[in-house]
Amino acid sequence: MVIENLLLLWLAALPLMGSPGPATISLAASGSAFGIRPSLGYLGGIIIGTTAVLLLVATGIATALLAHPIAGQVLTAIAAIYILYLAWKIATAPIRPASKPAHQTQASPKAKAPDFRGGVMLAIANPKAFAAIGAVYAAHAITPHSLWLDNTLKIAALTLVIVLVNSLWLIFGAGFARLLSDPRLGRIINILFAALLIASLAMALLSLS
Repeated sequence: MVIENLLLLWLAALPLMGSPGPATISLAASGSAFGIRPSLGYLGGIIIGTTAVLLLVATGIATALLAHPIAGQVLTAIAAIYILYLAWKIATAPIRPASKPAHQTQASPKAKAPDFRGGVMLAIANPKAFAAIGAVYAAHAITPHSLWLDNTLKIAALTLVIVLVNSLWLIFGAGFARLLSDPRLGRIINILFAALLIASLAMALLSLS
């Protein structure tokens, strides 16, 4: 019974938490523009920040926090500002030749991948994270007879999903960089990812209205 409930939780969590959103699209964009290695700090920040959101949801703090309209608006504003900055950073990132490693392209501040702090900030302020995690967490129980064990298992299971889906999005984005040798095509891909990032922000904001 526990295994079945755990599988049902994962089946629901993977499409909800792994679908395109501000955090996942930004990871793919960073992977495409800067490569995997320079983006690992940002990935770590996204994972830590999203796990913090999971803990806020599990403890009920998220519900109390978002019940105050001003708090929700502040988080949304922070996310929107950072996502727009990140979209500009991705769109203007220097295009590296296919034969040149990603870590050798950081000749200017613009060439630097987003960092750990940026990942944490985006994850915590990401409206999609609260919505997706909240929906999955509230709708599923693994061990209904034991609240403590149920919460522990759900936190562990969803943390695994957070690590998996975000890592895969970074790898997915980096795959584009390996295929691109034409600087013009590379620029188009970066601009496309930047546009998708802005679109994901717009969709997240619309879902809150």
